[in-house]
Amino acid sequence: MSLTISLNLPRSQFNLQLQTTIPSKGFTGIYGHSGAGKTTLLRAIAGLEKNPNTEIIFNKENWQNDESYFPTQQRKIAYIFQDARLFPHLTVLGNLEFAYRRRFNDNGPSIEKVCEWFNLSALLQQNPQTLSGGEKQLVALARALLSSPQLILMDEPLGSLDKKNKENILSLLENLHKKLSTPVIYVSHDIEEVSRLCDHLIIMERGVINAEGSLIDLSSQLDLSISLEENAAAIIEATIYEHDDEYQLTELRTDEDLPLFVTRIDEVIGNKVRLRIPARDISISLQAANDSSILNILPATIDAIEKNETSRLLVRLKIGKQALLARLTKKSVTRLQLSPNKQVYAQIKTVALLSECVETKT
Repeated sequence: MSLTISLNLPRSQFNLQLQTTIPSKGFTGIYGHSGAGKTTLLRAIAGLEKNPNTEIIFNKENWQNDESYFPTQQRKIAYIFQDARLFPHLTVLGNLEFAYRRRFNDNGPSIEKVCEWFNLSALLQQNPQTLSGGEKQLVALARALLSSPQLILMDEPLGSLDKKNKENILSLLENLHKKLSTPVIYVSHDIEEVSRLCDHLIIMERGVINAEGSLIDLSSQLDLSISLEENAAAIIEATIYEHDDEYQLTELRTDEDLPLFVTRIDEVIGNKVRLRIPARDISISLQAANDSSILNILPATIDAIEKNETSRLLVRLKIGKQALLARLTKKSVTRLQLSPNKQVYAQIKTVALLSECVETKT
């Protein structure tokens, strides 16, 4: 079960030319800077780009080719834009009821359930004009779910929100990820959003796919654009091992049984979690420091070192079967005589907990 896309669309600045297969489950991120072709790709999937040289097949149903074309409504999708696009003449409840009455099937959530998920009960009698930007986008998300679509498309849904509203909706989307069986394609130029939400990642540059695959695998590659950004970070998985109530910490273990500590979380021991570890927050030592305030110090092996002419380099570190990135000055790399296969210690200043994985031990 998947979404298969083949496009060759001429544009003024580039040709959108790609072939890809997107999993029809979980969150797939389409990432790239402005002008990469992300929105054009999403519009094509939605049936808003009726162009030749296009083939789109969803779960063996041919949505579009040179002989046939399914209009948007027939594709049974929900499309969430950067602006909420609510009906201004309807209340919040009226907007939700409009979608619910026109739902594609009866398998989706109820109005009561989405109001519970998105904390909308107090807003139901308000008009959209009276809502904040964050509240409008929550209503737009709820309305999309109530249509009971077979695919949800999100085009920079948090792009116009302030930091507080963005964080609130990101947290709600992370929880939704655990409840939702409908596949989501999430377009963003913010790698932190993508890292928190997505399982599969497509990286686009000037109309072509630069890389695609598992978010975890791509996050630690040295030769991708996401690794060159200031907020570059590797994503790893770990298992909840123990809670320390005295110090309000939770101990995690990697696949090699290496310990990592985070602020205490209310999750079941044995659950797997994803962690985002920024490259700028990792330093390297040749010996394990016993007198450091840093709790997370892991033995690692240098896997590769970036080659460039700048003052800073990315170093890829292997910890068991997983990888981290460290951004170091070229002087530090030279002074420590770092090279591939060298045994070192990664000193990790920041570990950000991401969404819970599905695998659970009982």
